[in-house]
Amino acid sequence: MRRSILFTSCALAFCIAVALPAPAATEGDDSRYDTRQDVLIRTPDGATLSAVVMLPKGNSTRLPTLLTLTIYSNVADALAWCRPAVDRGYACVNADTRGKRLSPDPIVPYEHDAEDAHAILDWIVQQPWSNGSVGMRGGSYSGFTAWAATKRKHPALKTIAVSAAAIPGFGLPMYNNVFLNANYAWAFYTTNNKLLDDQANDDRDRWSRMARNWFKSGRPYREIDQVDGTPNPWLQRWLQHPTYDGYWQRMVPYGHDYAGIDIPVLTITGYYDDGQISALQFLKEHYRHRRDAEHYAVIGPYDHLATHWEKKPPVLRGYEIDPVAQFSTPDLVFDWMDHVLRGGPMPALLKDRINFEVMGANEWRHAPSLDAMSALRRTLYFSSVRTGDHLQLASVKPASSGSSEHVVDFTDRNVFNNFNSYPYPIQGVKFRFITELQFLSEPFAQPTVLSGALRGVVNVTINKKDFDFGVTAFEVMPDGTLFNLGYSLQRASYARDATRRRLLQPGKTTAIAFATTVVSRRLAAGSRLLVLFDANKNPGAQVNYGTGKEVSDESIADAGEPLRIRLRNDSFIELPLSE
Repeated sequence: MRRSILFTSCALAFCIAVALPAPAATEGDDSRYDTRQDVLIRTPDGATLSAVVMLPKGNSTRLPTLLTLTIYSNVADALAWCRPAVDRGYACVNADTRGKRLSPDPIVPYEHDAEDAHAILDWIVQQPWSNGSVGMRGGSYSGFTAWAATKRKHPALKTIAVSAAAIPGFGLPMYNNVFLNANYAWAFYTTNNKLLDDQANDDRDRWSRMARNWFKSGRPYREIDQVDGTPNPWLQRWLQHPTYDGYWQRMVPYGHDYAGIDIPVLTITGYYDDGQISALQFLKEHYRHRRDAEHYAVIGPYDHLATHWEKKPPVLRGYEIDPVAQFSTPDLVFDWMDHVLRGGPMPALLKDRINFEVMGANEWRHAPSLDAMSALRRTLYFSSVRTGDHLQLASVKPASSGSSEHVVDFTDRNVFNNFNSYPYPIQGVKFRFITELQFLSEPFAQPTVLSGALRGVVNVTINKKDFDFGVTAFEVMPDGTLFNLGYSLQRASYARDATRRRLLQPGKTTAIAFATTVVSRRLAAGSRLLVLFDANKNPGAQVNYGTGKEVSDESIADAGEPLRIRLRNDSFIELPLSE
């Protein structure tokens, strides 16, 4: 069976590329199509792109076109991707990014896709089979390229429909300015040859061993490829841009660019989608700069993989999803394209701008904005009062000031900090390396629906100039079963602005805002909320030693005295309550 690898799946901070079966071809399928696999498209700057083009057999009419621009070059998968589009009455173009497949140019991820998408759109509208209207679709990287195409307005581009769309420099290879090992192998996988290097990508033991050995060695993150033994020039290029600077900003719409995006947009993501941070950042920025944006979102109990699938896994990482959460992403995208490009009805699922499934309630709800997913916000405080093994997550602000101290020894490589944040499994979590400060609420008296991100502020005093930290929320069911409700990972010095680093002043209290991933879940009566707080120190990401130097250049020699965090008891987390 052919494989189409479109995205990654992560477990315990280590990620590998996962093979998604391409739609199966049936005998005689190709007799219904006119197909060209050797189309070459020249760009204004002299590069050459290759593409697969598929039309209905003997077509003599002008058709709307569905375009995908992907770095995952594979002709068989492109044909499988195009057949259902042509069956729906569209011309289909599956283009390869610069340097891939038949392109003679160097392979360059991310950097040219905005301008190359524009060149492909120019080429499409010049074809005799084009009616001048194009919709772009795709997931993960090809979701990114669809957004990249909107950076400079093209009259032919009428809509985009994307799932788990990525923002380079924001969600990967760094997450809130923290470089992750999750996609380390990706550069080799996509740039080692004109197609895909499955052998390198599938060597799971190599990448896990590399991360462990680098972490144990205490070497600077900039030297992680030396630990592996194979230079990673793309990682080294990206490490030169630790802020969300102009290098990254040129790749997708940024700032006022969003004001000019006047086409309808469909975003699909999941509560457990590793790309949720990017998918929802596109949406939030679009709304922020264009209040009347026609941008619809669908979000439910899906991981990065399932956001793209026709059938969602009935059991996701130990959680049995509600029956109503099942829907076909390809069908929804085609219905959306029919609506925008052909004047068809609005897809039934899209009853408002934000359409979300409430886990445990087996129902879809609809809201005009992300903030409107919840009717009110309830504040709980990180009390310094201890009850048994936990600190109290108090419903009333403490009357007197206090704090909880947390100490992290960066020289100790036998203990992993903030290792319990990643939702794998989602339900039935068993903690390992319990290093976090743990805050536990009183039981909820009745079933309670949380919908949205859990936001808050930690008021901290540290003895260093910076640190990376995580906040993770769990439902503790009446029987003690844990259910992951979301997590955050942030670099304190970038919490206010991803484009500018502001170091902390040792000994001075700093207020740092955080927000977990978005979720919707009906908590059972008698459940409690458990919130974990910890500095980040594990093999899954850079280690921030807090010297104030560029983090990629710090090593265990910079560890100095242990990190001491005083978390004040006026720190808080807000619960987004739907009812």
